[in-house]
Amino acid sequence: MGKQADADLILKLYDLRREKVMREARNWFFTFNPTSAAEYMEILMSEQGAYARMVISYWDMAASLVNNGAIDEQMFNDANGEHLFVFAKIEPILEELRQTWNEPNMLKHFETLVRRIPDSDKKLADIRERIKMIGAMIAERQAKAQAAGQA
Repeated sequence: MGKQADADLILKLYDLRREKVMREARNWFFTFNPTSAAEYMEILMSEQGAYARMVISYWDMAASLVNNGAIDEQMFNDANGEHLFVFAKIEPILEELRQTWNEPNMLKHFETLVRRIPDSDKKLADIRERIKMIGAMIAERQAKAQAAGQA
């Protein structure tokens, strides 16, 4: 496939991310930080379950397009970063999820793509540190807003 066709597919994937419900799901996922398979399963049973499934399955689907040659891998990774953010949140519990659901290939497309990125372990660890920092900033902002409301 030519570079123009690859670029067109990447732009179509971008347009899917801009869809109203997908945007809501992505905004929600920004604050979702599962620490166990049980916590993830609990979310799946809640009203946010569709959001979790939508975001994670979107990136697994996009990864499958790359892994099967429909989109140039370098171009895809150059144009996207959100997939690393999403995988960084899921990776710590992925093996536990696979065991819980007896699904050893769960998110294999996604994982395969991410693992081929040079220094992926370091990049994912760095992203998790940024996620912690952002979480602390959000908590601090909420605490200040709550204190200001009580004054």
